[in-house]
Amino acid sequence: MQNKVLILDFGSQYTQLIGRRVRELNIFSEIKPYNKLPKDLSEYKAVILSGSPLSVRGEDAVHPDLSEIRGKKPLLGVCYGAQYLAHFHGGSVEKSNTREYGRANLSFIKENEPFFDKVDTGSQVWMSHADTIKHLPENTTLLASTHDVENAAFKFEGEETYAIQFHPEVYHSKDGKQVLENFLVNIAGMEQTWTPDAFVDKTVAELKEKIGDEKVILGLSGGVDSTVAAVLLHKAIGKNLHCIFVNNGLLRKNEFGDVLKQYEGMGLNVKGVDASARFLDDLAGESDPETKRKTIGRVFIEVFDDESHLVENAKWLAQGTIYPDVIESVSATGGPSQTIKSHHNVGGLPDYMKLKVVEPLKMLFKDEVRRVGASLGIDKALLGRHPFPGPGLAIRILGDITPEKVAILQEVDAIFIDGLKKWDLYDKVWQAGAMLLPVNSVGVMGDERTYEKCVALRAVESTDGMTADWVNLPYEFLQKTSNDIINKVPGVNRVVYDISSKPPATIEWE
Repeated sequence: MQNKVLILDFGSQYTQLIGRRVRELNIFSEIKPYNKLPKDLSEYKAVILSGSPLSVRGEDAVHPDLSEIRGKKPLLGVCYGAQYLAHFHGGSVEKSNTREYGRANLSFIKENEPFFDKVDTGSQVWMSHADTIKHLPENTTLLASTHDVENAAFKFEGEETYAIQFHPEVYHSKDGKQVLENFLVNIAGMEQTWTPDAFVDKTVAELKEKIGDEKVILGLSGGVDSTVAAVLLHKAIGKNLHCIFVNNGLLRKNEFGDVLKQYEGMGLNVKGVDASARFLDDLAGESDPETKRKTIGRVFIEVFDDESHLVENAKWLAQGTIYPDVIESVSATGGPSQTIKSHHNVGGLPDYMKLKVVEPLKMLFKDEVRRVGASLGIDKALLGRHPFPGPGLAIRILGDITPEKVAILQEVDAIFIDGLKKWDLYDKVWQAGAMLLPVNSVGVMGDERTYEKCVALRAVESTDGMTADWVNLPYEFLQKTSNDIINKVPGVNRVVYDISSKPPATIEWE
């Protein structure tokens, strides 16, 4: 594929947003750390330099070799990327007297400039920087300014190298998507051919060639990612796909049976394995969150390995890993790359399993997985399911795990989630769930004193889970839900609502 955009990551919190905005233009993008520049650049038609928490004036400023890119491929520097192009190519960057964070408006745009086609003076942009470009390098042309930042955009003469101080990838930049389209389509000449249908056709063909007539086992979770991966693989290899759905005893109420029923009629070969007792026995008495996660991961691998041996001559393990699971992010100091998060099922895959791994979704963002699922004809209700953590309710029960605590939380969770659906709030929330807290509180029921459990409800809105804001659910809904939980779930006498955002908090409590 020679119609790809290379995004070099300098450690910005917005780098994934750049990747997603480019994909929204139906152009394929890949994110690479600045210190892992691909050796073969021929497959990339344009390059974007991300922002960074660093300063180009600092001793720790990152300085990659762009000699094979600048002047040879269309290049766009964003924020730090713009300051990098100015500072290291003859201009000057200084600490700004007026730090500009947040909304600003373009007060000047160069006339008849293709880069700002269909963008008018006054357009709102999003700034996030403490340094400013004081003097532009020679052989450059000023393209745009804001009231506080004179050199908000510029280009190098004689080459397709552009730089902008603002962030076009952030929603607050009203014409940011248009700016990216101007650069990628009008200037770089890229084709807008990255569509769900094109992805399905290409991926199915690649899976057929890679797997051939060999057998594949896939761990289904009932969630969006593993389901879309299963349908893609089924489209490519049919009966050679063997799906396994493991009940770890930490699923939502009735989820094991509901998920198995959900897959009926989809043509998938699915086997349900109830290993709940095995998981709960191994978790008994364990309170440390990380140990609980590792225990669940270990037992899952053991159960999955046992089941995989029952599939004769299985050669492949399929996973629903998606792009945010595998993108490498550069640390703020420009140090070694680190994985944003390890995949729950693959991270601890032991050598003795002797299975090759296939991950058909590993280049897709979450929203793209849903679009591909829709292209494959998967039911909208399934594609719209909220994310659910791999360790299940184990990380929503603070402290040790017991069957009694699981039963309590399943009932609470069911009331909460069912309520969101009845009140037409479910699709307005990205993820929701309940937490069982390791504290009892005094209450009064009738004329009697109670000393029972407290539960916390959590509902957030997000795009990818990396950042999240709590959802302002109606007071009437919270009141009804609280009453239903306390009246219908023995052992609970207090309900609270979590109004913390990520960061500083995380979505899950453990």
